[in-house]
Amino acid sequence: MADFHTRDPRSPAFWDERFEKQFTPWDQGGVPSRLRSFVAGSPAPLRCLIPGCGSAHELVFMLDHGWDATAIDFSSAAVAAARAQLGERAGRVEEADFFAWQPAAPLDLIYERAFLCAMPRAMWPQVAARWAQLLAPGAMLAGYFFFDDNAKGPPFGISREQLLELLAPHFDCLADEAVDDSIAVFAGRERWMSWRRRAD
Repeated sequence: MADFHTRDPRSPAFWDERFEKQFTPWDQGGVPSRLRSFVAGSPAPLRCLIPGCGSAHELVFMLDHGWDATAIDFSSAAVAAARAQLGERAGRVEEADFFAWQPAAPLDLIYERAFLCAMPRAMWPQVAARWAQLLAPGAMLAGYFFFDDNAKGPPFGISREQLLELLAPHFDCLADEAVDDSIAVFAGRERWMSWRRRAD
């Protein structure tokens, strides 16, 4: 186990240190199967945002399938790791704060993977409000949600009741499915879910 100096996941330095020491147990190192089928089953390429992208393996996959996808992270070390595997498409990864970033055009989708659970629980209402703000009616929030009640984190798990409380004011749940290819840190405690933004 690496020895870390920063303990506040709200700080970019927390994530910088972990990427620099190559301690990333949340990183699957590839593209999970349910996202693969979601992208393959989309009737058209989508304009997608990946917040808190880390190494951004999913971004590569989306771009390869013609999607207009952008990944952001506020950790410069994470952005460097993502850009390293994107080559000439490295500009698709931006160092940015999710709460301040603005899309150049309306989004069709926000992809969730280990972003909400990276945030201390007190910040969850801000995350949900920002999701709702960035997505127009009919747009989607889809990805993996981590269910757990361990007080320590990250990852900070959520309960089904808490997630519904966060999202029900603005979103309708369209899919809620078991996941069979989770990595160890999420195994047995994550589900694939998709939510559609509805008109307020």
